[in-house]
Amino acid sequence: MDNELRILNRIDLPAALDALDDRIMGALAIRRREAMATRRLMALAAFVSLGGGIVAGSVISQPAVAASPFTPFGPSSALAPSTLLDVR
Repeated sequence: MDNELRILNRIDLPAALDALDDRIMGALAIRRREAMATRRLMALAAFVSLGGGIVAGSVISQPAVAASPFTPFGPSSALAPSTLLDVR
């Protein structure tokens, strides 16, 4: 093992190895900026959809209607999966 380490010690390091730290730090900075931009875009999308829901809910108002009771002994329902469930 000492022999291999001596051989590695004699070999010059590649020039690209010196710039490796700078490339990694640059890539991490780019990734951080992209993550911040994604968070801002998601927050903007959430506010737009929430605002659109509030506007649609307040501008387009329909009168309240009481729901009909949903019982198995009541009249036939459009939600029944089969006509066998019809009580008539």
